[in-house]
Amino acid sequence: ELQSLRHLVCRLLLEKNKTAGIINIALSILIGIMLDNHLNIMVMGISGGILGIYLCNRAEQRNALVWAGLVVSCVNYMSIFSLEMMTSGGWLSSLKVSTWGIGSGLLAGVFLIGTLPIWENLFGIVTPIKLMELSNPNHPVLKRLLMEAPGTYHHSIIVANLAENAAEAVGADGLLARVGAYYHDIGKLKRPLYFRENQIATGNPHDKLNPTLSTHIILSHAKDGVELAKKYRVPKVIQDFILQHHGTTAVAYFYHKAKEMNNGDKIHIDDFRYVGPKPKKKETAIVMLADTVEAAVRSIPDPTPGKVERLIRKLIKSKMEDGQLDDCHLTLKDLNTIANAFSGVMTGVFHERIEYPNTEEN
Repeated sequence: ELQSLRHLVCRLLLEKNKTAGIINIALSILIGIMLDNHLNIMVMGISGGILGIYLCNRAEQRNALVWAGLVVSCVNYMSIFSLEMMTSGGWLSSLKVSTWGIGSGLLAGVFLIGTLPIWENLFGIVTPIKLMELSNPNHPVLKRLLMEAPGTYHHSIIVANLAENAAEAVGADGLLARVGAYYHDIGKLKRPLYFRENQIATGNPHDKLNPTLSTHIILSHAKDGVELAKKYRVPKVIQDFILQHHGTTAVAYFYHKAKEMNNGDKIHIDDFRYVGPKPKKKETAIVMLADTVEAAVRSIPDPTPGKVERLIRKLIKSKMEDGQLDDCHLTLKDLNTIANAFSGVMTGVFHERIEYPNTEEN
């Protein structure tokens, strides 16, 4: 049991909740010292607190917080009862004292559910429950995206599936990657018809513009997306996906078009790059790769699993050689895993269909 508890503590301290774990241990020890070195309080606070942090780490529904409170209550009860039996040896007194542990766990769960929105807004914390709320299709931004830019909305859904699958494969936060992918292109709402996926039964307005102006419109969708996210109070962690999902990549199409129109004179590729920054987390880097892969694979004529996988690996290698993945701590092994995950999803999306024969109704 001690070995299992030690493993749990180490796992907690290595994850993103290490601050909560350290504070919980420190407070439990201090409160125990304040109460005349009460060992029961220390053990209950440390064991129940660490377990509560662990259970709430991936809680995506509010009911999960209630269950976490119940589990913590049971652990508190067992901890106090065991220690009381070791010190006093009386069954009745041990049972009576242990009931305080049940009450503390239940009250902690109720208090957390009632005050969670306050802490989220006060400190800008984005919990899994908050991410689930942001992923709701009825969110005003997502509803606008569906109605005003349906092509971009569909593109974002596919990118979200790719990103979540790949993120979970490399041990990153799949839910965060999914929600970030939902919002990464909301800046296209400002000029939806200037993006290819929304040009349904309409001409391409870029045909009438010079490459410099077209590039400015394309590049500005990241900045426009952040402004829109701030308007709708989308958290900062999701705004990072909007800013970083292109990194400092160049808009190659308009760069080459400008070179052709100007015969290659005084055209610098840096003028056609996004301002960045480059992805800083694994999740934002995965969304960048998923965004690139989805757009490119869609353009393959007669896609086959072999063609899809080769293109995916080529695109990932290109991003790596361009330096877009320098700041996100993805290893070569991670990139190979991501490529395999992308291949599985995209092969499913572009699966071969049965050709139905023409039949006449009687």
